[in-house]
Amino acid sequence: MNQVNLEQFVALFRSINKYDLDNALTFEIHEPGSITYKMTIQDKHLSSPDTAHGAVLAGFMDCVLGLSALSQAVIQGNLTSTVEFKINYVRPVKLGEEITGTGKVVHKGKSLIISSGEVRNAKGEMIALGQGTFNTYPFNKKDFTHEFSTPR
Repeated sequence: MNQVNLEQFVALFRSINKYDLDNALTFEIHEPGSITYKMTIQDKHLSSPDTAHGAVLAGFMDCVLGLSALSQAVIQGNLTSTVEFKINYVRPVKLGEEITGTGKVVHKGKSLIISSGEVRNAKGEMIALGQGTFNTYPFNKKDFTHEFSTPR
């Protein structure tokens, strides 16, 4: 199993993740399996006057859950793909609000990782809860394997 340099992975992930770039998402990996994501609701995210579409929160939750799983898998030379995830919407998000998602791995098996996450607004109020299952697979199934190798 190839070991991966987490800092090198983060730099590459930040540069190739178009979803994050297009939606001005930022993240921090606290340790493998524990992350924080941030996003500010923009006009393009609205479904009604001043209120974000539920799909925006679902996409954000997939990022939160997925990166927590990926940050755990990548240190062992694996990538992840979403198998399923569930979201509970608690309250709406308004234009201009900054939301913060925290994710953590709650189970790591041989080929599946389960993550949990929550999204809160700047007041600390719960926006959404989620849980996801992610498949792990080796880097060599993607065409950027060489980008993640540990420097010799």
